Amino acid sequence: MKWTRAKDWLIGAGGMVFLLAVAVVIMWWVTSSPAGGGEARPVPPTTEGTGPRPGAEPPADLGGDEVWLADLEMDAGTVVAAGSMLRDVRAVGQDVVTGPDGLVAARLAVDATVPFEVVADELGGGSVVRPAEGGQATVVRTVEALGRELRVTATGTVEVEGGKLVVEPSSIDVGGPDFLSGATAAVVRTFVTIEHSIEGLPEGLVLEDVAVQVDGFRTSLRGGNVRLVP
Repeated sequence: MKWTRAKDWLIGAGGMVFLLAVAVVIMWWVTSSPAGGGEARPVPPTTEGTGPRPGAEPPADLGGDEVWLADLEMDAGTVVAAGSMLRDVRAVGQDVVTGPDGLVAARLAVDATVPFEVVADELGGGSVVRPAEGGQATVVRTVEALGRELRVTATGTVEVEGGKLVVEPSSIDVGGPDFLSGATAAVVRTFVTIEHSIEGLPEGLVLEDVAVQVDGFRTSLRGGNVRLVP
């Protein structure tokens, strides 16, 4: 299991390394000219709305063996790392420096969707997770309580607690009379509470916001001095 998770992480990290390497190569190719090639290629005029971020300047202590990128953006339909899956991933790094210490972003923002099925698989018990009214989420699963199997439906508001995506049930329906339903709900609450950690992303990113969409939980993570590639 540990080897499988490590392999998944390496695959995800390898994909990110490849994309970042391509970005660096493209930047080098565009900004340089062939050695001994005579006159440099004319640079086409910059159109309105493009160009570097206002006020962006390379660090004064940038070494001769380091490369600085004012902005670096990456979009991916699906990212699989550390045994977890994210969709519609968008990462934006600012003041990115690559050198002997690796690739480090002074600021990094990542927006990604955690599919409902990923959280449902984590819960187990044949769980189904789906959106509910009012920006809430619903969990439906079978649990064993008091010697019987029960089909439980729980609904709650999604929040961020301790860096985790959390859905604490505000209503739990197990069927049957109200006096039995209330007592059983207290027993099964832990089985329908979602506590999901987003794994596989660079260390230093902190989950700041989460919202329920039709296809999953849309998360926003932010961090400073994030090491993208060791």
